[in-house]
Amino acid sequence: MTSSGERIGVVSPEGERAIAPVRRAPRLASLAGKTVGEIWNGVFNGDVTFPLIRARLIAQHPGLKVIPYTEFPHAPGSDDPARQRERAVRLATLARAKGCDAIVSGNGA
Repeated sequence: MTSSGERIGVVSPEGERAIAPVRRAPRLASLAGKTVGEIWNGVFNGDVTFPLIRARLIAQHPGLKVIPYTEFPHAPGSDDPARQRERAVRLATLARAKGCDAIVSGNGA
């Protein structure tokens, strides 16, 4: 309440949580000697930015192997949650088969 007795309401810009937080995979201690896969959704010049990200990662992490996005299927999003989960499972299975320890994904708008 203000000194004049007026009541002021405050609203948080963060909003309410619509879904429960998802537990993330544990982070790798280092990328040295690891294999990283690139998965691109086809948005925002990934063909330009992924090679730059790749070169920087290789320069910073000795022994890092990168499997480029061209060796994975195109991964656009979907408005259907079930279809999106199905794609994610397929991509994760393929990444494991290729020996990936981590993924750089998205790189889109």
